[in-house]
Amino acid sequence: MSDPADPVFRLIQPARRGNAFEETVERLLHAIKLGVFPAGSRLPPERDLAEHLGVSRSTLRDGLADLQTAGYLTVQRGRYGGAVVSASLPAGGDSPASLRRSEVEDVLAFRAVVEPGAARLAAQRACSEESRRDLLGALQAVDDADAARYRPLDARLHLAIAEVAGSPSLALAVAQARSRTNDMLDRIPFLAANISHSNRQHAAIVKAVLGGNPERAQAEMTAHLEGTAALLRGFLLDEADGDAEGA
Repeated sequence: MSDPADPVFRLIQPARRGNAFEETVERLLHAIKLGVFPAGSRLPPERDLAEHLGVSRSTLRDGLADLQTAGYLTVQRGRYGGAVVSASLPAGGDSPASLRRSEVEDVLAFRAVVEPGAARLAAQRACSEESRRDLLGALQAVDDADAARYRPLDARLHLAIAEVAGSPSLALAVAQARSRTNDMLDRIPFLAANISHSNRQHAAIVKAVLGGNPERAQAEMTAHLEGTAALLRGFLLDEADGDAEGA
């Protein structure tokens, strides 16, 4: 068993509640990029790593599996198995190096303000039967979407929520935020566990909007955006580089 006092564990922050999978992926990516887990090294045993991160072993395994699919790890099962960091990390189609930390954080901050506010306002308004059908239709469409169609339909659902709020200016702001977010999402892998979690969050947001619960709608949207932000920071940012050019 690994020693929890090992410096490795002191350099990895535990995940917070609400977006355990996304934050687990973020923490592991940062540890890999910072050299806490160098290329070719083996990660600590699942039991120790899950305990330190404060997540279940099933959540950790989901994260490890998706990082394997993304090319960051090789995962072997069995008594002598484990997760090994890939000898060469994936560069991606559009290089994350073209993004500044300040650019990423600006988009995330903008989105964190306008979208929860739109969800709150949408829940405060009396929703027409037509708007209700449109919103439920958008929710069903993204829930049924395959990987190729998921992100455009995901964006459409977020815009549908903003449209229910009844403010054209706010809807435009949400559209701008989502467009800039999509540019970043296109640079990271499509993670099945994250999509399943996002769909559950989408359902909770829509339920709160249609149920006329502004506080819940705002809180659910905030939690949903925090999960996306964790993945974007994990895949696109290197904590060691600060805001230097190419960070």
